[in-house]
Amino acid sequence: MTTSTQSAGTGTGTGIDRVGVAGSGIMGTGIAELCAKSGLNVKVVVFSESSLVTAPRRLAASLDRGVAKGKLTVQERDAALGRVSFTRDLDALADRQLVIEAVKEDEQLKRELFATLDKIVEDPDAILATNTSSIPVVRLSSATRRPGHVLGMHFFNPVPVLPLVELVSSVLTDDAVSARALVFVRDVLGKKPIASPDRAGFLVNALLFPYLLSAVRMVESGLASAEVVDEGMVQGCSHPMGPLRLADLIGLDTTVSIAQAMYEEFKEPLYAPPPLLLRMVEGGLLGRKSGRGFHTYA
Repeated sequence: MTTSTQSAGTGTGTGIDRVGVAGSGIMGTGIAELCAKSGLNVKVVVFSESSLVTAPRRLAASLDRGVAKGKLTVQERDAALGRVSFTRDLDALADRQLVIEAVKEDEQLKRELFATLDKIVEDPDAILATNTSSIPVVRLSSATRRPGHVLGMHFFNPVPVLPLVELVSSVLTDDAVSARALVFVRDVLGKKPIASPDRAGFLVNALLFPYLLSAVRMVESGLASAEVVDEGMVQGCSHPMGPLRLADLIGLDTTVSIAQAMYEEFKEPLYAPPPLLLRMVEGGLLGRKSGRGFHTYA
């Protein structure tokens, strides 16, 4: 039986064994799960009463799937669950050595959160990281008094499965902080870090989103159905998932937010969200999380 459990952070020289996660959606709980399985103490801040119920359930369900697939033992699952606590109190993150922000892709919301975390987190050496997929890190770090300790730590969905993490240092991030984050991601979390530029979309999404938006335009123009587009890319290019199912998985609202952020920065038409995509989001068709996007889900 294989296991994804890693050694605790203090054994690697990073000095990180207490992690905070601000946000409890799919990405936030995925990051919390990864950290807990790596032997770290994790506090997750949720932003609604209902999330105090749904977030622990989401975490437990994911760990149960790991047990069912033989990736975790029952004992490892229980130990990981025991390392995670959920709260609505941001002040609970005061003693954290690393806080990862994972709220929705809204620049103003993230800036306000970073300004608050800057006041709460007591350790002057603590790293404040953002899981943003499109917003330049320097815009968020400027909301704090410690921009040298702010960087991007962009995980991919599903966090426990996909190996890549984009590390994004701004022009203000201290080199020592970047180096410490790299060791943490690589040696503690067991992920594959790459250095990405601090520009909207970073590296992966800057390449991915023109492809996704092109697939949407193909459907919008009537050239092919979503099913045909996805089948073509899966069967013809060996992609594990077609572009429109991938957009549904990301969330069509998130897809729009990322596309708009990149279009705002570069003003290139290939980044502009197509009208069809905008209308779907306005109509509440958000993809897998709403049960319907370019495809329908149970």
